[in-house]
Amino acid sequence: MTFKPKQKAWVEAAAAAGYPAGAIVGYPEIDAVCESLGGVTRPWWIINNSDHRAGRGQFRIPEEGAPTVPAGGVASTPPVVSAPVVAAAPVAAPESVVLAKASSVTESAIPGKFANYVPFGYFKDVEQILNSRMFYPTFITGLSGNGKTLMVEQACAKTKRELFRVNITIETDEDDLLGGFRLHNGETVWFDGPVVEAMRRGAVLLLDEVDLASNKIMCLQPVLEGKPILLKKINEIVAPAPGFTILATANTKGKGSEDGRFIGTNILNEAFLERFPITMEQEYPSVAVEKKIVKKELASAGRPDDEFAEKMVNWADIIRKTFYEGGVDEVIATRRLVHIAKAYGIFGDRMKAITLALNRFDAETKESFMDLYTKIDENVGAAADSDAAEAASEDVPPSDDLTPF
Repeated sequence: MTFKPKQKAWVEAAAAAGYPAGAIVGYPEIDAVCESLGGVTRPWWIINNSDHRAGRGQFRIPEEGAPTVPAGGVASTPPVVSAPVVAAAPVAAPESVVLAKASSVTESAIPGKFANYVPFGYFKDVEQILNSRMFYPTFITGLSGNGKTLMVEQACAKTKRELFRVNITIETDEDDLLGGFRLHNGETVWFDGPVVEAMRRGAVLLLDEVDLASNKIMCLQPVLEGKPILLKKINEIVAPAPGFTILATANTKGKGSEDGRFIGTNILNEAFLERFPITMEQEYPSVAVEKKIVKKELASAGRPDDEFAEKMVNWADIIRKTFYEGGVDEVIATRRLVHIAKAYGIFGDRMKAITLALNRFDAETKESFMDLYTKIDENVGAAADSDAAEAASEDVPPSDDLTPF
């Protein structure tokens, strides 16, 4: 074959990197050569040509002028053709079109470890799934703020697995998930979506808040079966690399929210849900675990206060029990306790931290939650009564200023 200038430059760079013509390389070596050329796109003229494929994810560096060598290893020999009696007019062969592609991910996607994280619930089970490197889609459901997403992130951090997190909304479509054409350096370039990136790299795919999706999520059916998927826009089939798996988090079980607590959640297609072998129902952490979490957050905020942590967790536990019994319509999530701990670190005032964190609720709920806390934390209750009395006394003018009738 005859190389074009860009193709010749790439092959020469590969030879300089230690991969001469005929060498077998994989994606890591190919990406390294692309990086040495300033981050050019992958040589899809090699990758998409079956004549250069040496195995799954393996490719043979071509040699200019050499006969094409197919996957079987036997060079094709052009047939001998007798010269025609009458020479035909030359016909110019059309130039082959090389589709430009690029990746938006250039660094490792392994999450960092969170120092304040305390494992609980299904953490060990998720860790086992990731360590097995089996394809095993898992659906994780539970109330908001109970650590579902953080659990997946930290399990990936511990097992050193790359994680591609996709936050699903009603607008999420095939282009967002699988990829599409983007304008890059004045050229229309195909970029893999997060789903395809995770498949190629054998990474973990997290579909976060998946119950917000529309029926466009059904484009992932073959992916949820662990099968290759056809990228129709570029006519390429992508097979999942070993280690690829999927986890999905949601506040519901894909059946919608009847009580209206989670506005925007949808009823997911039964065929979609059926492709998740197991469902984990994540609860809030136990009182003992939650105390560890809040203590760590208070310490990292610069105001360690074990007593405050204990009172906050006991307060939240009472509210949750009342919520489960139908006594209140709202609940204090673990995330809300973390918000209070950070507010306390900033302002140094327990009641102010709690008040600011409760302002998101309606007036009646906020008042009842604050009243309950003042009964649990006697010091705060006494301070609140003292402030109220002082404010009331300031509203009453001195007796000698009263005008007699």
